[in-house]
Amino acid sequence: MSQTPDNVKYTKEHEWVLENADGSVRIGITDYAQGALGDIVYIQLPKLNSSVKGGAVCGEVESTKSVSEIYAPVGGTIIRINEKLESNPELINSDPYGEGWIAEISSVEITEPLLTSAEYSNLTA
Repeated sequence: MSQTPDNVKYTKEHEWVLENADGSVRIGITDYAQGALGDIVYIQLPKLNSSVKGGAVCGEVESTKSVSEIYAPVGGTIIRINEKLESNPELINSDPYGEGWIAEISSVEITEPLLTSAEYSNLTA
């Protein structure tokens, strides 16, 4: 059974969003998504200081099973990327909501409704 922390919002495309104290957000892929992907061996991180549109492709993960696109769950500017993932992409498998975060976005623009933990759990049940 996958984890869906209550303090996180989710998208139907299996990304998560956690609001930071300064109004920026931290994003990543959900526990459900990393489980479906299998062992992650490579990640193409979003470009630092680039603008992203909510719902648009902002990166890519490659697992032993497949290659999947990462969609920006919100629009804004990429202000930080998790450089640890470049040498340790498996952090997404072991800790998707902690050490496996992907990027942080400022000037956040929510373009589609985000799901609560309960709504996301129903979607993936």
